[in-house]
Amino acid sequence: MHWFVLISTVVAALAIALGVIFPAIAMGRAITQALEALARQPEAEKPITRTLFIGLAMIESLAIYVLVIVLIILFRNPLLEYLLK
Repeated sequence: MHWFVLISTVVAALAIALGVIFPAIAMGRAITQALEALARQPEAEKPITRTLFIGLAMIESLAIYVLVIVLIILFRNPLLEYLLK
């Protein structure tokens, strides 16, 4: 059983690493594109900024979902209860 705990911990660590890296890359690209759009069309600042913040919130929610799933894997793993029976 200790192998299962070790493997689930390693998988959780990899999941949180990937689950934070990819949204961070997406956020960086979104901000870069928004700044380029603002440099081209400064008069469209409000719609660009509004769309940027909505997009950043959705990207950040992906990282939060990964965190929640990783915490479930680590602390309330349903498979661990199955193995204990």
